[in-house]
Amino acid sequence: MDLGIAGRKAIVCASSRGLGKGCATALAQAGCEVVINGRNEAALKATADEIAKATKAKVISVAADVGTPEGQAKLFAACPSPDILINNNAGPPFRDFRELSRQQMIDGVVANMIVAIELIQKVIDPMASRGFGRIVNITSSSVKAPIPGLDLSSGARAGLTAFLAGVARTVADRGVTINNILPGPFDTDRLRSGFKNTSEKTGTPIDKVIEARKAGVPAKRFGTPEEFGAACAFLCSTQAGYITGQNLLLDGGMIPTAF
Repeated sequence: MDLGIAGRKAIVCASSRGLGKGCATALAQAGCEVVINGRNEAALKATADEIAKATKAKVISVAADVGTPEGQAKLFAACPSPDILINNNAGPPFRDFRELSRQQMIDGVVANMIVAIELIQKVIDPMASRGFGRIVNITSSSVKAPIPGLDLSSGARAGLTAFLAGVARTVADRGVTINNILPGPFDTDRLRSGFKNTSEKTGTPIDKVIEARKAGVPAKRFGTPEEFGAACAFLCSTQAGYITGQNLLLDGGMIPTAF
């Protein structure tokens, strides 16, 4: 399917690896000029080269912490007028909520809610004036089914979801959509590091930890960054212009809900 976004400019945050990289790759395959972002300059450049070689698209790498004003300025200097914005940020690690300090809670809300809103503030009116814009926020399946120990991540991402639900309706008539993708278990470095930690803490062989987790997924496998990216690219397409303010759950059927 031709997604109708060839030539569009896209910013994909936290995209040197994992789900962000999957999104950047899919948008490049659709013909977009893509700005990728991360903090590790060497890893970022390697990813940019890989995507450019595979897709022949123009890929610009911006090494910056977009949680800071300086990082955001650097990002928009590379792409002043994006048509597509993919918000992505790692969540806080597992921790009992009783152990969270006030500053840790503030930092979590900033990273997983406020930064995305700040970036959207910068792009939404220019998108609306041009009559086209796609904003996709990568949140988590824990927004629908909170996971003990990830309470800070779940709360901040749920706050972002509610905040933008109203915002999405204010620009829908000007060709701008805002949607969220809620990943469950995807085969990423973050998921694999969790398996390693579980194995070390429990003494269970890591292959047993992995198989037990897969067994809990109705699809009996983990998702791939490539299929996640494909879903993201579709939400950015011209065909998805009537989809806004929605939460797309990608979890292999783990959360047994009808809606």
